[in-house]
Amino acid sequence: MKIPLIKPFINDSIKKRVIDVLDSGYLTEGPVTREFEEKMKDFLGCKYLHSVTSCTTGLEVALRALGIGPGDEVIIPDYTYPATASVIPIVGAKAVIVDVSKEDMLLNFDALEAAINKNTKAIIPVSLFGAPLNYDKLNELKIKHNLFIVEDAACTIGAVYKGVKVGNQADITVFSLHPRKFITTGEGGLITTNNKKWADWINSYKHFGMDMTGANREGIHFNIIGTNYKLTNIQAAVGLGQLENIDELLNKRIQLANNYKKLIKESDKINLPMVLDPKPNCQHSFQTYVVYIDDRDRVMSEMRNKGIEVQIGSYSLHMHNAYSNNSQIELVGDLKNSAWCFRHALALPLYNDLTFEQQKFIIDELNSCI
Repeated sequence: MKIPLIKPFINDSIKKRVIDVLDSGYLTEGPVTREFEEKMKDFLGCKYLHSVTSCTTGLEVALRALGIGPGDEVIIPDYTYPATASVIPIVGAKAVIVDVSKEDMLLNFDALEAAINKNTKAIIPVSLFGAPLNYDKLNELKIKHNLFIVEDAACTIGAVYKGVKVGNQADITVFSLHPRKFITTGEGGLITTNNKKWADWINSYKHFGMDMTGANREGIHFNIIGTNYKLTNIQAAVGLGQLENIDELLNKRIQLANNYKKLIKESDKINLPMVLDPKPNCQHSFQTYVVYIDDRDRVMSEMRNKGIEVQIGSYSLHMHNAYSNNSQIELVGDLKNSAWCFRHALALPLYNDLTFEQQKFIIDELNSCI
C-alpha cells in the first residue's frame, strides 16, 4: 500500500474553472483573482486581504509595509521553515532567533522577552502546523515594548483563537497557498490586516508601486518603488474551486486528526505535542499532523521503504550555515529545545481522501518501526 504525504484536493469543478480562465485569454491577475480575494476575506473575517506569489514574499511585503529595515531587529523562533528568517535580511534588518518550547514547538515567551532590546521593532511568531498562538501574551508584549506583530500563519488558514479566525489578531498576518496546505493555488500567499494604510501600501507595492486608485492605465501614477507579486487568474481559479468546499475540507482534516489521536492513544511509543490539543474556543487547522518519536531518521527511512511517505516536522535554523554564520542573523541561547523538536518530530500523511483504514495501517506500521 502506497500512501503519499499529501494529495491536493482537485475535483472536476476546479478543472473547469481553470479551463474557463485559459479559454478567456485573461491569464494574469484579474477578475478571478479579485473574486478569490473577496471570498477569502469573507471567510477569514478580516477587513483587508491581498494575494501575493507566496507566503515568503508576503512576509517580505509585510515588513516593508511597517517600515522595517536597516538598524531594526525582528525576533523569530528557531524551529520554523527558513522563509521566516530569510525575509528579514532581505529587507535589511537583523533576524534574532530564539528558542521554542519543547512541549508545543511554538515561540518560547521567556526567551522572546529576554531578547527584546531598543532595536527590536517586530516579532514574527509562527503558528506552526496550524496551531493558533497565544495572542493574549503576544499582545501584552506588543503593548509593553511597542512592537509590531507579523504572524507567519503559513499553515493556519481556518484556525480559530477564542472564537475569532486567525488573520485578525496580528498587525499583519501572512498565509501560504502551497500544495501542502488544504487550500492551495499551487504557489501563492495571502496577506491580511485591519489597517487600511498598510493594506493600501501592500496593494501598491505588489503592483510595481502603482497608485491603485487610478481609473485607467492612462491615468496611472507610480508613487513608490515596487515589484510584481501578483497572483494569476489561473492560480486563483484553483483556489476558488477549493473555497467551494472549504468547510468540508477543514472538517475532514479535524476528523482525520481526531482519528490519529485515538489510534496513537493505544501506543506507548508515540508522543503527541501539546500543540495538537486545542484549548477551549480555539481550533487547530491541522495543516500537518506531527508526532514525537525516538530515532526519527531511522524510523522515517523504514516507513518510506514500506510505501508510507512521512517527513520531518520543520527545520532547526541554527543547524544550517545560512543562519549560523551570517552577520544579519543573531542566535540567542543554546536553542536546545528547537534541536530536540527537529530530531524527534515526524509528520504523518494527511489529505482529504485519506481513509481510517489507511490511518490505522500508518500507525500500525509506525509502531512496528519504533
